[in-house]
Formats: sequence, structure tokens, C-alpha cells
Amino acid sequence: MNLNQVIKNLKFKSILGNSNIEISDIIYDSRKVVRNSVFVCLTGANFDGNNFTEQAINNGATVIVTEKDIKIPGICIITVENSREALATMSANFFDHPARKLKTIAITGTKGKTSTSFMIKCILESTGAKVGLIGTIGYILGEKITDLNNTTPESYEVQKYLNNMIENGCKYAVLEASSLGLKNHRLDNIIFDYGIFTNFSNDHISKNEHENLQEYLESKKILFKNCKIGIINTDDNHAQEIISDSTCEIKTYSLKNIKNMKYVVKNNIMGMSFDLASNLNINNIFVSVPGEFNIYNSLASIILCENLGISTENIISGLSKVKVKGRMENIINNNKFQIIIDYAHNYVSMKSLLETVRKYNPKRIVTVFGAGGDRPKSRRYEMGQIASELSDFCIITDDNPRFEDRNSIIQDIVSKITKNNYIIISNRKEAIEYSIKNSQDGDVIILAGKGHETYQEISGVKYEFDERKIVNNILENI
Repeated sequence: MNLNQVIKNLKFKSILGNSNIEISDIIYDSRKVVRNSVFVCLTGANFDGNNFTEQAINNGATVIVTEKDIKIPGICIITVENSREALATMSANFFDHPARKLKTIAITGTKGKTSTSFMIKCILESTGAKVGLIGTIGYILGEKITDLNNTTPESYEVQKYLNNMIENGCKYAVLEASSLGLKNHRLDNIIFDYGIFTNFSNDHISKNEHENLQEYLESKKILFKNCKIGIINTDDNHAQEIISDSTCEIKTYSLKNIKNMKYVVKNNIMGMSFDLASNLNINNIFVSVPGEFNIYNSLASIILCENLGISTENIISGLSKVKVKGRMENIINNNKFQIIIDYAHNYVSMKSLLETVRKYNPKRIVTVFGAGGDRPKSRRYEMGQIASELSDFCIITDDNPRFEDRNSIIQDIVSKITKNNYIIISNRKEAIEYSIKNSQDGDVIILAGKGHETYQEISGVKYEFDERKIVNNILENI
């Protein structure tokens, strides 16, 4: 594409050199630069792309986009106020604004983004439509999952995957819009057809994320200035602030519209049933994932799909079949015990998980968990306390120790536990095997912390570790 087309509507301070040239791609990692490409100098907490301009040029870059005033003979230099904002504009131009050719749905909120996105995907696919999804689990198209480094990847990847959806015949695109993704311009140049707000609570406050809660909330609000219709959970304390600062048409949902909510087991699957007493008046809805919070996620999905013109039959069918990888994921439900994999890796999510499972009256809750290295130590203490308090038995083990000593992490976890209802098995595979071999009739075994992850990170190396495969191998050899 001609560079002048790529930089259309770009906010730049200056252009030095010839912009009337053909470019092959847009790159922001100097190691991936190809001949005649544009290199965009991004800066992050631990890196500065400006330090790699020489490497990028040596690898074939003919254009440098930077926030700094530099001159390099024979190279087109485009100076901008914000390189991430520039990357978003250029990427949208390069892929010819693929979002305009899809029905786009973005979901933001502290909790519920992943589950809601899977519910929507399942309902829409029940109509026979093809759906692409970008989020925590990865970029999902059909049965193929491409891992992502972030819930909302950089704008170039967003535009690339949206374009790929079109090439593969997708009608819908569902995206998880993280606060950092919105803050860092990864979703710029997209006006979403629908934006969903699930909830807001204290999270992601650190030097590399958000300065404070208000700045975190302001990042969430960005979505509702860049969508046509906003679907808002009005039971959340921050809903009115979201609504008042929005520029879109507003639809709302609330548990006030729910009747006959029940915790039920259907075909050995823990789920929820309820009636929706609104203008839709849908009765006997069953959603095949447990917990009151999944009623909220179901409501967001129902309102969205109803606005898309999806039939009641497809909505009911989709919700009854939904399965979310690593979110209350029931992988084994035999006549003796159930095994659930969940991503719970802090106090709030662990408490919610265990309280939810308890409502299905298991004989015992056996929780296998650890804590991530290079993360706040307070998380370990809190998780140990709540897991011991709400479980019948705990097996404390590894999670992702990263660059910390695994045994030190485990000692931090047990240091605040007061009940004598746990053992330590530091090897996670052995801990899982112990939980299965010592299970009792009616047990629910919870493997908490890793969820959708298929690796274990130790000393900077990611080793294959898929708990689904591990469980199946253990069962085959018992």
C-alpha cells in the first residue's frame, strides 16, 4: 500500500522524507521488521522502541514513526504526539477498516468479560453464523485458538484479526475490551455496534496499569463514546456514571427482571435456571455454567442478541450449551466426583468460586491451588485464608512461580491459614493426581488458578501444562 494511504487522518507533527512510497507492512517489534516496512516506535514500562530504530532499518524498514525528533538520511521519519494512537490509525487504514464490514460487539468490565463473550458467541453460532472472538483465551475462529499476550492485543493485531474474520466469512466479531486496551488506543478507529458494561470493582491498580480507581473507570468509559448502543448493568454502583458520560444509545439490564432463579444440576452439569420477566418474558432459561454472576452475564447476552434480532429459541439453545474454557469449566462429571477448572487467582474470585460451588451441596470441596510468583504477596495470604475457610480440604501446590522460589510462595500461602485442613504437594501434577486418587463419592475437586492456561511458567520458561490433558492421563492410568 502507498504510505500516503496508510497515514490518512494520522495526527502527525512532521514528515521528513518522501511519503509517496509503497510499504509492505506495519511493524512495532524490530525483530520482525521486513523489507520496505514501517517501524512504529512504541514505548512501554520496560522498553523503548526508539532504541531499536537502527536494528529496524538494518532489517529493511524504510519508514520510522516516532514521538522523538530524529533525522536519518534516506529514511522517511514521521513524528507524532502518540505512537500507539498512530499505530491504531495506520493499522485501520492498512487493513481497510475491517470493523465496518462486521457486526462488532465489545465487552468491558472488571469481571465477566470472558464468560459473556463466550455466551454471545455460542448463541450467535446457534443461528449458523460464523463468529470471531478476541479476548483472554486468545483469538478464536472456529476450533482454532491463537494465543495472545494481552486480553486486548495491540491495535495492529486487532485490525489483522478482524480482517481475517472477514476473509473467513464471519458475520460477527466479539471482543473483550480491557481497560488497558482502551487506555492504550488498541481499539481506536473502531465504532462498535454494541458495547457492554458488566461491572466495576477494585483491580489493576499499579504503576504499570492504572494510577487509581477513577483513572481505571475513565478507561472503561471510553468504550461508550465509541459505540452505537451501550448495554449497561444498572445493578452496578458505577452504572450511572458510565451512562451519564456516554454518547451512545443506552439499553440496561438488572436482576430485578429475574424470577425463579435456581442453582440446578442438569445432565450432571452445574448451572442456573431462571425466568426473564421483562418485555421478552422468556421462561425456563438454563445456562450451563454456575453462579449468580453468570445470570448477569446471561442477561447481557440476551439483551444483546435480542437487539440483533436473534430468536428466543436460539438464545435458549445457545445458553444451554455454553462452555467457557477455564471459567467454572466442568471437565469431569462422573458418578463419583466432578472436576472443575477455574482461573480464580485472587481473593475475590476464589471466594466467589467456592461460595458458588457450595450452593450445589457437594459432599466435599477439595481445592487444589497455588499462587503466582512476582505478584503481590498479599494475594497469597488472602487466597490461603479464604480457600481454607471455604473448602473442606486444600492441596497447596505450584501455580506459575515465574522467577520466585516455589517453596517460598507456598510458605507465604500457608502462613495465614488457621485451620488444619490442608497438605502441601509442591509439584502441581502430583497434587492433581493425589486429589483424584483420594477422592470420595460426591466430591467436587477444584483446580484453581490456571484456568485457560496451557503452560506453567518457571524461571522465564513456559512449559506445557494443560490440566485437561493431565487429568485425562491420570484417569486413564488409575
